[in-house]
Amino acid sequence: MNRVRTVGELVGLFVLPGVAAAQASPFMTGMTSLQSNILAWLTPLAIILVMVLGAMAMASRVSWGWCLGALFGIAIAFGAPQIVTWIRGMFAV
Repeated sequence: MNRVRTVGELVGLFVLPGVAAAQASPFMTGMTSLQSNILAWLTPLAIILVMVLGAMAMASRVSWGWCLGALFGIAIAFGAPQIVTWIRGMFAV
């Protein structure tokens, strides 16, 4: 019985550092929360922007450069996590 307890204690000592290392840092928790809040605000704004650009295009009152710029900005805003992961993978960070 004493031997089983000792083995259990050794296994616990080897497992606990992994559990402690698996915890997320407060910085990453805050940044993830900030990112989700920004995307929650940007979603309706992007929808309204596309609607306004469509209405202005129907009235022939907009440069197509503005439309392309808005679409490019929306793609960057919503694709930022994937872009960051891609860049980090390129530099092995």
